[in-house]
Parts: sequence; structure tokens; C-alpha cells
Amino acid sequence: MYESIVELNHVSFKVADKLILNDVSFSVDKGEFVTITGPSGSGKSTLLKIIASMLSQTAGTIHYKGKKIEEYNPIDYRKEVSYGFQTAVLFGKTVEDNLIFPYEIRQILFDQDKAISYLEKVGLDESYLTKNINDLSGGEKQRIALIRNVLFLPEVLLLDEVTSALDEENKQVIGRFVKEMNQTKQITVLWVTHNSSEVEESDRVINIINGGVEEKNGLEHQ
Repeated sequence: MYESIVELNHVSFKVADKLILNDVSFSVDKGEFVTITGPSGSGKSTLLKIIASMLSQTAGTIHYKGKKIEEYNPIDYRKEVSYGFQTAVLFGKTVEDNLIFPYEIRQILFDQDKAISYLEKVGLDESYLTKNINDLSGGEKQRIALIRNVLFLPEVLLLDEVTSALDEENKQVIGRFVKEMNQTKQITVLWVTHNSSEVEESDRVINIINGGVEEKNGLEHQ
């Protein structure tokens, strides 16, 4: 049995002569809600993309469920370890095109009722299914992209400042939605954020400074 769902051992990432990540090691248990913080340019997004297998580390190893991530089929891995972009990437013409996609790749009939239920959880409604993606605000796009990521529950949800385009009210909507996924579905969450209220919701904070883990601490819930 594996002890941690995700484990990083001495992970570094270098581009030309620039060292972006330097000897990063930490592990995350199943069901944990971990916030990754640090100043802009410290390597947080790069770290998340490496865990997502979108980039390959130049040194060190990453294990998922006890196996190196390179040993997994990339498509199967990304079904279980889902990455949410800082800037939402939508495709097709409508919101429905995006929400149908996870069903199409699994060759399963689209569950419209479930999609509508998830839309409502993030403050949208059924009418959004037919909306053209070009008519959506940045915040609406982020919410659609997040729903697309969790219609089929991943084991691990990697979120890269997904509330950055939202006002305070909608940040709270997304925060509650992600926390519900974490608490009721036992989804493991790694969330890059600068938002102090989102940091307070987490079980643990990992601080990335100049490409390295400078600080790791638990947060006591009030």
C-alpha cells in the first residue's frame, strides 16, 4: 500500500540556465486540502504543471499512488489528476460543448441533469448550457472549466488561481464548491492562491520561495 497519494522527492526544474524549482520534496495524503503560496514567479504554477504531468521535471521523482507518474498512461493519469488553469480554456461553441466533452472521451451518454446541478452549485443556471463561450466573462469561463474538471470526480484536483478573475462573492461560491468536493467526496486538493480566505480553508500550507519549499505548516481551524 502507498502511504501518500502524491509524493515529490527532490524535484527540480531547469530551463536553459534558469533554475525554476530547486530540490522540492513533500507528500500529500488522500483527502488533504493543501494550499501552495508564494510570490509571483516563485515556481508555484510550474510545480502544479509538473504534478499534472504537463511538464517533466529535470531532476527528482513524483509518485502517484506509489508509482512514478511516468509509469501511467498519460490519458488515464489526467483523468485521475485534473488540472485547472489560471486562465480558463474553453473550446467548441457553447457551454454544453464543454460539459459534454468528459462524457464523450469516456463514451458515456451526457448527463444533462448533473451538469445543470453543478452549474447551479457555482451560481449559474440551466440557460448557460446554450450560451456561446465567447459571450462569457472571465469568471464565468473559470466556473465552467472547473465544472468540466469535476463532472467525473478526479482523485486529485490541481487548481492554479482559478478564482483570480472572480469578485469576492463568486470567490466564496467557488471556495465552498471546492471545499464540498474535498469534504464529501474526499478529493485531494492542491490549490495555488494568494487569497487569504482560501488559505485559511486549507489543512496545510506549502510556501514556495525562489523555487524551493521554505515553509510548511498546518493551520488550526477556528
